[in-house]
Amino acid sequence: MTRTPHLTSDGAACCWIPLFPLRCETARQPELASLPVALVGPDDTRRVWQVSPLARHAGVKPGMTVSQAIGLCPALKLCEPDPVHYDAQFSRLLAALGQVSPVIEPAELGLAYIGTDGLEGLYGAPEKIVEAIKRGMRNAERGTDGEGPLACSAFPLSRSAFRVGWGRGKFVSWVAATRARPGEAVIVLVGGEAKFLAAQPLAALPLDSDTHRRLRQLGVRTLGALAALPEEAVVSQFGRAGRRLWRLAAGRIAERVVGRVAPEPIVAALMFFTAVGERELLVHALDQLIERALRDPRRSGWRVQVVRARAELEHGASWLVEATLKDPSADRERIAAPLKTQLERSPPAGAVERLVVEFTAFAPGTAELQLFARDAHAAARAGRRRALRTAAQEIKLRLKRSLLYHVIEVQPWSRLPERRYALIDFDT
Repeated sequence: MTRTPHLTSDGAACCWIPLFPLRCETARQPELASLPVALVGPDDTRRVWQVSPLARHAGVKPGMTVSQAIGLCPALKLCEPDPVHYDAQFSRLLAALGQVSPVIEPAELGLAYIGTDGLEGLYGAPEKIVEAIKRGMRNAERGTDGEGPLACSAFPLSRSAFRVGWGRGKFVSWVAATRARPGEAVIVLVGGEAKFLAAQPLAALPLDSDTHRRLRQLGVRTLGALAALPEEAVVSQFGRAGRRLWRLAAGRIAERVVGRVAPEPIVAALMFFTAVGERELLVHALDQLIERALRDPRRSGWRVQVVRARAELEHGASWLVEATLKDPSADRERIAAPLKTQLERSPPAGAVERLVVEFTAFAPGTAELQLFARDAHAAARAGRRRALRTAAQEIKLRLKRSLLYHVIEVQPWSRLPERRYALIDFDT
């Protein structure tokens, strides 16, 4: 792996698809379009996560318990989340946007920023750049790039789902996207940021509920009203966060788009012969997959910074968790700990048929870590393992089949002896 500097851009376009996971479900099941639909939460299946317009008109709101939502709307259609599918579709969207600009910053599912610096030479005025972005998304929907097939498959969302905003900095482009009609774009030309932002509601700012309440009590309803206050007065009331909010409202901050370098992930997968629902077995499988991924030669000299686990469940559902390690590590227990915590907190909603562990981001290993990994005990263990492998190969060559196996614990709590342990070939 090599370290590549991040690309940055002051010019920004924002591509936003509201209710992205719910739209993905509707695209997979077109019959849902005419029904009140709610998507339950991936972390808490007892609560509603996203709500369709028909369900919202019936009084259902995100965050409600499922029982409350059904009480308000008995015809409500509940859908279990499929985060692996949503993640795959969003990756295809990013691939389509990557055909337009090399600087892409994903923010959340359905929201991405596109760096536009230097694109004038390719496309021309901002209107032409925005049209290229919209054309790229339409091509992604069809699965073509005009001359040949795109690397991604067809993007299964309606063209009217996305909204595009263009401006200087991420905040301006984001607010512009929220003002755009479905399938359309709003362009804020350089120099017109303050005038555009002045009429926008206060909720456009990244406010916590307490700050929002206090500002409304002061009679501040729009970004223009906030920007009209003296900056130091806002700082005296709200501190350092107040200064940032004031400058965002006044159009004084242009947050740069930071392109993400996506290294090739290291993947380890396990397919279960029968679907598994026991949490202890899933924990054991996570440990084995992390250990296998750590042995990948591409990881040599690198520590793991981001790890994710995903599972394919019975009946076509899925489960996905991701953890960013505060201190990158090459230790199995430290890597597995946050995944096990999330597994305990929000387990899969069904039995697991396939489990996958991915290392998606890395940090360079230090000299101390490399020396620690090559201490005398590790060298001795490696030597013994090499000797055993050589002996196993000789036996296999002589007898034409393998007779050496590992005995591993599978379900030590089972009452059936044959289910407590399993045999796997020694050389695998």
